[in-house]
Amino acid sequence: MRVVKRFVREVILRLRVFLGDMGFMGEKNNNALIIFARDPLVGKVKTRLNSFLDLQTICDLYTCLLSDSIDKACSVKCADCFIGVYPSSNSGYFERLDPSLLVNIFIQEGKDLGERMKNAFSARFAEGYERVAIIGADSPNLPLAYLEQAFSSEREVVLGPSVDGGYYLIGMRGKVVNLFDSIKWGESSVLKDTSSKLKASRVSMELLPVWYDIDRMDDLKFLKTHLELLADSGQKEGAATQKFLSGMSF
Repeated sequence: MRVVKRFVREVILRLRVFLGDMGFMGEKNNNALIIFARDPLVGKVKTRLNSFLDLQTICDLYTCLLSDSIDKACSVKCADCFIGVYPSSNSGYFERLDPSLLVNIFIQEGKDLGERMKNAFSARFAEGYERVAIIGADSPNLPLAYLEQAFSSEREVVLGPSVDGGYYLIGMRGKVVNLFDSIKWGESSVLKDTSSKLKASRVSMELLPVWYDIDRMDDLKFLKTHLELLADSGQKEGAATQKFLSGMSF
């Protein structure tokens, strides 16, 4: 029975991708915004929080982060929204997405994060998109202006630096730039090493403003405070995450 359910889920995902490719999910833009997301399964997401929160709470939190990230990506009018799911969609979360969101879903392919991003860029460019950007699913209050800036850039590569030494966004224009090899993913040197590759290859680059994502407990505490301040000022950012965190005390 589990095999049958998994097969049905994969068929639904492939059907959503097919409908997107055929143009049945809205008029195609020249730009594509991809959310790289993990399937929200208990014990499989945000594992660096395992020492501080129970596994179900972490999974519920990630679902909120993902929901807010999808809403934000879908609000970028100049880009079609994609979700790259890893490693598969066994939770059923993505099949239950509201069709009105006009989200195209695919399964990430590759042996590591770098190869999966490279393949995602290659696939979108092969589909005719001129600019492609990838973000994670753990920056629920990422300013819309930063995403719009990424697609207005005339540089070959756009990077959004994160405070932990990585990047919350990477964008490319026209072609895939080979900068994913020999990167120590998850380390604080990711942004620096990527920038060095770009300089060595004489590839033009634009840096977006610095932002943050959620990996550790200190990140989560800061996010909770930040979302509360935004809500107090009347800014509706990361609504699902803010509501979830409001019921937690650290």
